[in-house]
Amino acid sequence: MIDAAELIDNDFLRQFELKVDDELAKIEYSLQERKIFLTKLIIPESIHSNDFEFDFLTLVFENISDRNISVVPTSPEIAKFIRKNRKYKKMLPVGIRI
Repeated sequence: MIDAAELIDNDFLRQFELKVDDELAKIEYSLQERKIFLTKLIIPESIHSNDFEFDFLTLVFENISDRNISVVPTSPEIAKFIRKNRKYKKMLPVGIRI
């Protein structure tokens, strides 16, 4: 499991970052009003695994949930994560279905 303390919300670059073994996994986003558009998931091959992707996305979604803002997934991998983890569907804005 990934340590939540390692997750960084880089406002300047508009991305969530997680450094693992000198590699940087990130999710690029765009923040508009009370919605965050998750646009791109980038995980280096050397650390990529289904477990890592799940843990990383879970950390990001918990961080966003704490801020009480809606999520609009524009990345196929992130939309797939929401489909598999129904508890995050409540974070979608009204009218958005995946």
